[in-house]
Amino acid sequence: MDTTLTDPLVGQLLDGRYRVESRIARGGMASVYLALDVRLDRTVAVKVMHRSLAEDPQFVRRFIGEAKSVASLSHPNIVQVFDQGTDGANVYLSMEYVPGRTLRDVLRARGRLPAREALEMVIPVLAALGAAHQAGLVHRDVKPENVLLADDGRVKVVDFGLARAIEATNQTKTGMMIGTIGYMSPEQVTTGNADARSDVYAAGIMLFELLTGRQPYAGETPMSVAYRHVHETVPMPSSIVPDVPPSIDALVAAATDKDPAARPADATAMLVASVEIHRTLPRTGHTGAHAAPHGVHDSGAHSGVRTGAHRTLPPPGGASPFGSGQHARPEAGQTMIQPRPELPADAPRRRRRAGVRPVWFVAALALVMVAGVAFTGWWFSQGRYMTVPDLVGQNLTVARQEAQKAGFEVRVGKARFDDKAPKDIILDTEPGAGAEVVKGSVLTLIPSAGPETIPVPKVEGLSLADARAKIAEAGLTPGRVSKSASDTVPRDQVIRTNPPVGKRVKKRGAVNFVVSAGLLMPDVTQMMRDQAEKFLRDKGFQVQVDETTDDAPPGTVIAQDPSGGAEVVAGATVRLTASRGPDQGFRWPWETDPADPDGGPPPTVVEVPNVMFKSVNDAVNELKRAGFKVNVRKVVGTDRVVGEKPLGQQPPGTTITIWH
Repeated sequence: MDTTLTDPLVGQLLDGRYRVESRIARGGMASVYLALDVRLDRTVAVKVMHRSLAEDPQFVRRFIGEAKSVASLSHPNIVQVFDQGTDGANVYLSMEYVPGRTLRDVLRARGRLPAREALEMVIPVLAALGAAHQAGLVHRDVKPENVLLADDGRVKVVDFGLARAIEATNQTKTGMMIGTIGYMSPEQVTTGNADARSDVYAAGIMLFELLTGRQPYAGETPMSVAYRHVHETVPMPSSIVPDVPPSIDALVAAATDKDPAARPADATAMLVASVEIHRTLPRTGHTGAHAAPHGVHDSGAHSGVRTGAHRTLPPPGGASPFGSGQHARPEAGQTMIQPRPELPADAPRRRRRAGVRPVWFVAALALVMVAGVAFTGWWFSQGRYMTVPDLVGQNLTVARQEAQKAGFEVRVGKARFDDKAPKDIILDTEPGAGAEVVKGSVLTLIPSAGPETIPVPKVEGLSLADARAKIAEAGLTPGRVSKSASDTVPRDQVIRTNPPVGKRVKKRGAVNFVVSAGLLMPDVTQMMRDQAEKFLRDKGFQVQVDETTDDAPPGTVIAQDPSGGAEVVAGATVRLTASRGPDQGFRWPWETDPADPDGGPPPTVVEVPNVMFKSVNDAVNELKRAGFKVNVRKVVGTDRVVGEKPLGQQPPGTTITIWH
């Protein structure tokens, strides 16, 4: 059954732009689809990362940054990246579609290649890698599967930067090595680090495989192969295929040296050496027709490798272009390996000149190469490209100004929480510091949002166990526990938290609890009956009131059951005893004795201010200003007055009791 028919992406419109036609490849990290860009009406290849990678935000962030860097490369031997985006759970790249086959397909079909043809395959790959190295990019996974041979003969390298993005994922934290073990340099195996010389090593291994039809090391497990990369020396290709020239043996040995410092410094240096070796190899009879399609960017080396738009095609009939003097029109972006013209047998003087030509010709060639490489380096470093500065740790405003001053277009990305970096301190940039990018490129600054904070959830009234669970579920840490008596909260339930509900606390910060030691009966004795009754009913108690004769002013609560301070259950019944006043014949001290009507004038009385529900401090001050003494009793623990006695008119100096 055709697996593309069951692929859910086939037939879909990805990101509203790419209509997926079919799946053309599937690998360990991504699937590749043939798609139509409906906006530009062109066929593209869309690489969609597997779900396990797309769900890793660290990978997505690094993947986007690498995609931007690769998109800035413009080279005929590098598959061009058009676009990058996400559509739901799909993270994708839109790339140039190159119909054809991979270099791995060629090896499967042919086994191995002649020396000259093997170099003709490797030279455009080195040209692509050299351009990337000049721009500060390292491929990290050079292998035949990542080299495409287009139907029209062009050679294209794919998957720049993907291995670097994979390194950022959680999948590498368990010791996974990124790359393909058969082409991995010793330093990648031992330290995980890779630079331009690691790509050179992989290119040397690939050249060995093209020459011999197999990789230099085999083993029962990947780790055994990795061990051999670190501890053994790559054998000479001629030890397997005797007709491999010594110069190519030397090239492979230099490229695959275990010491990175002993290898060519980058792919451009290996390219120069490869071109010179190719110039010295005899024609194999098929090179003129076969090698012409292998496109390679002009590296500045002109010793027999015609690059850029200079392609020499054989005239009709297969005659040598040097015999007829005819040249076909150059085809832009294509390269062929051009042999030196044969010298006529009847020209001894010319033969003598040819005998000395290699000396000055090689010297001139070396000067041209050095000049070309130097100019290319200047062009990348001074003409078009600039280095991303290290802005990590700087304030957002300062970093923005510095980046704009350097010539970048600055954007501010979504801030990330960070426990150590204060708010608006730069955590990262995209692309990262040290990357070589085109002048005027967008530089995205990722600032810190400061430590992540969480509001304290409401846990009042919950049991201590439930409150602890709710606090932990919110991302905070349950802290210390203290107890306090309460007239409203039953025993072992949370009264309040510290910090209080709604207060934002640093993630995993501690939240302390105040837990009820039990529900205590408020003491309402000496309050006025109506005030006490209302207060208790508001607290949920059932209230019964009895009256009795007493010297206390009428309506005063003189007793209660249960008594104040007793532990009770919610909704308990409270029996209050209120005074009806004294017996007949009782006189207040200021009242006139009927038997002594001249007992003196009644004392002066004033109205007692009503301070109910005012704050305790305001109530005390107001009563004192009216000339009364004040007795403050705590019954609920609020800051508001819930009871006052006596009321009405009273002589100045009378003690007024208030409850709060």
